This record gives sequence, structure tokens and C-alpha cells, in this order.
Amino acid sequence: MRFRSDNPKNIPSMRSLLRSGRLAWSLAGAICCASPAIATPILGPDLASFAVLGASGVTNVPVSIIGGNLGSAPNASVGGGYIFTSGSLQANTATAQQAQLDLDAAIITLSAFGVGTTVTGGNFDAWQALHGGVFLPGTYTIPAALVNLTGNLILDGGGNNNAVWVFQFPSTLITSTTSNVLVQNVGNGANVGVYWNVHSAATINGTTFAGNVLAHDLISSDGNLTMNCGRLLSATTQVTLIQDSISITGCNGSSGGFDQGVDIGSGGTGGSNGHVVPEPSTLAILGFGLALLGVVRRRV
Repeated sequence: MRFRSDNPKNIPSMRSLLRSGRLAWSLAGAICCASPAIATPILGPDLASFAVLGASGVTNVPVSIIGGNLGSAPNASVGGGYIFTSGSLQANTATAQQAQLDLDAAIITLSAFGVGTTVTGGNFDAWQALHGGVFLPGTYTIPAALVNLTGNLILDGGGNNNAVWVFQFPSTLITSTTSNVLVQNVGNGANVGVYWNVHSAATINGTTFAGNVLAHDLISSDGNLTMNCGRLLSATTQVTLIQDSISITGCNGSSGGFDQGVDIGSGGTGGSNGHVVPEPSTLAILGFGLALLGVVRRRV
């Protein structure tokens, strides 16, 4: 792929590159074999404060219960009919705008975890049944042709309080109405990371779900979804809620929304524990991606 750097109109937008998968998966392929090192949480501090974030808006069929900020940027449409247990509405505020920049960076970082283990066997449930009935911590890629989750997905940390799961979706994430995502054997969950990196739309129709959904396109459900520990974050379109309960504070008695090392306290973010990411020598590639993000946002 070529473009003339002297003509801003010829520079493709970062989000078009991410949506096509060319940049994200090229970065992933370049550093998929890197050795691990400890780093800071995946989500930036502004993004970490959100339970729900859209780009073209958030819609809601009342009443939805929200634990954390709910907002949208650059579109300020956020709907109504919410009960906040913490956080507030952020309609194209400076916090929401910075959170969208954090979201771009987080998607690049997650893509850099690489392919990991490819889930085969037709669907999540079949693969899980063949591997001890659980998903152990690690990075997993779910091919576009794979039928998504229909039963109980059990993420078992094996007693590891620093467990991290990254699920890479080159296409869509779809869960059925009979599905649930359960996280177990991770202590209080304060240092756990669960990420769903979705390069298209996410449709979550199950009763319960857990972790951070970072989707390029629409995030929706069929209603009455409970996420006690996680986030719904759309980079380019909207999030649709229907009498849902989404919170970043109900994580096995702790808080942080399963963004490892993040602890949401009294109006702030913090935490010093890290997750496994590539060694600093390979982070130069990520640095290039983030630098390009800044250049594109200034020039287009």
C-alpha cells in the first residue's frame, strides 16, 4: 500500500486502516513472537473511566443501569433513561474525546498481541470441551467462519491473580441468548485483564458477559444483558442498550472492569500492576503505529 505523504488527502484515515485490518494485523504479525515484559494497563485513564462509549452516539431503551461513565464523541447523542451507580454522562466532553483517542491506541496495542492460539472445532463450545472445559489465560483468535458462543464460556485463571485473556476477532463477535461468560479462580479480579478485540460489530445476546469489548463498529444486544465487570466501547459507530446493566466496578468484589492493574477508586484511576505485552525492543513498532495515529489525526 502506497500513499503520497505530501498530499493529506491521499493519507488513509487510521480508523479505515484499522477497519480493513491491514495496519492492526500487520503490526500483530510483526511482533507475534515477542517475549513478554511488564507494562501498564491496556486502557488509557480516560477510557478506563467509561462503562459505555460510542462514537456516533449511544441509544437506550430505559431503564439501563450504568456503573462508570457513559458517553460518545464526536457525536454528542447519548440518549436517556439511565440510573448511574457511579460515573456520569459524557456527551462529547473533553473526557469522551480523549477516551476515543485512548480507544484507538488500545486497539493497536491489543492487535500487537498477535494471533496466539486459533480456536477451531466449529465454535467456542466445541473447542472448550476439547480443552478441559475451560479457556486458560492467553491470546486466542476466532476465525471469521467460526460460529460464536452459544453456551457457557469459562475463563479459568487457575489461581493466577494476574491472568489475562485477549480474544482477537478479525470479523464479528456474536453470542446467543443462551450464552454466558464466566471468570473464575482469579482472586478478587483486581489484576485481571479480559479483552475482546473485534474488528467489526459485536452482538452480545447472552444473559451475562465479562470483559472489555473494543469494537470498530456497532455494539448491541437483545436486552437485559448484565456485565458486572467490563465495558462496551465502539470506535466508529454507536452502542445500543436495551434495559442492560453495565458496570466497571463489580469485579469479584474489586473494581477496574477487568483492565489489568486498573483500580477505579473515588473518582480516579490508578493501579501499578501490569500485563504481558511485547518486550520494549518490539514496542518500536507500536510506537510507529501510535505516531502515525497522531499524524493522521492532525492532517485529516
